[in-house]
Amino acid sequence: MIPVKAVLLDMDGTLVDSDAAVERAWHRWAAEHTVAVEVLAPILHGNPAATTIRVVRPDLDDAAVAVAAQRNLELQYDDLSDVVATPGAARLLRTLDDLGLPWAVVTSADRRLATVRLQAAGLPARHLVTVEDTPRGKPDPAPYLAGAALLGVDPKDCLVVEDSQPGIDAGHAAGMRVAALRGLAGDVPIRDLNDLATQLTH
Repeated sequence: MIPVKAVLLDMDGTLVDSDAAVERAWHRWAAEHTVAVEVLAPILHGNPAATTIRVVRPDLDDAAVAVAAQRNLELQYDDLSDVVATPGAARLLRTLDDLGLPWAVVTSADRRLATVRLQAAGLPARHLVTVEDTPRGKPDPAPYLAGAALLGVDPKDCLVVEDSQPGIDAGHAAGMRVAALRGLAGDVPIRDLNDLATQLTH
């Protein structure tokens, strides 16, 4: 069994398959804000909206970035038709509960979006850290440190589960081990969440 005392899970791409909805929202946003989709493509997953917007529209001041980020979120709130749980997500959460391991969802989404996406995927959201809860988002360690504090667990005893490089960097910067999806380099390579559930129980 992987020796951990708590698990901190990213949402989009990790627990919830929302890739298509995320990309639709960014494509619409790009059309509205005269940004080439090709520029967005490499960075639209894993970062808070404001972080991505600062990269592609460096001309915007903080107030304008906040407005633009909120617009991106609004494009996503009701776009839930094809949002589903990723393979093994429900099993992993049941496994964590059976093992008595506390867990939290740590996401770059805001609370409203996280709540509706998790509901659409049929997953619980017992403990949730969102973009509103920390001054800096991934790849900064603040979100995962907030997750550890929420659960009352030392960061070094937490396992982060991530599918994006910014999230992996955030977990490592927080002093945590990372289980990495999508073939990315992590401390615990996993094919999917079924694989992680199996590793946690053997």
